[in-house]
Amino acid sequence: MRDHLIQATSMLAMGELVVYPTDTVYGLGADAIAADAVERVYELKGRSRDDPLSMAVPDVDAALEHVTATEREEAFMRAFLPGPVTVVLERQSHVPDALTAGDDRVGIRIPDHDLALDMLDEFAPVTATSANRSGEANATTPGELDDAIREGVGAVVDSGELPGGESTVVDPGADEIHRRGRQADDVHAWLDDH
Repeated sequence: MRDHLIQATSMLAMGELVVYPTDTVYGLGADAIAADAVERVYELKGRSRDDPLSMAVPDVDAALEHVTATEREEAFMRAFLPGPVTVVLERQSHVPDALTAGDDRVGIRIPDHDLALDMLDEFAPVTATSANRSGEANATTPGELDDAIREGVGAVVDSGELPGGESTVVDPGADEIHRRGRQADDVHAWLDDH
């Protein structure tokens, strides 16, 4: 496993794409601050440039280097991350338009998966999007990766079968759940209570 992580972080540092495990499905990672690397993610996925990507980081403190959060938003992050929740927050100016489709907000993901967190400790932020062609099924095992995805990345960090599902996407500043996924009921309850 360590060799896969070293290869993945080396590829990310060189501007290449990698496949990495999360607490839901396999993700497609690239340097989230390098617009050209982000563009390659859109190209490989066949994803519309109007559909923003999220970024993965190793912890909340790292997230705060890329977003501006209110006390409530930070409290929400500390309550739910790491975990299968994507938190939408105001991006800082160095976060490229390519990642956010020009929006002033960006999704933050901290997957509750040891290998992902080890990779992110070495290199972050990376794009956080499923490792599939747009419109196709998510991959929960490396064997389910589309050939185009497998051939378009510099490394695959294999963690066997993942649980599947989707993260819940929430904007705690607007009290809005954009997509209900895992832990959606807990997210809804927290928003109501805070």
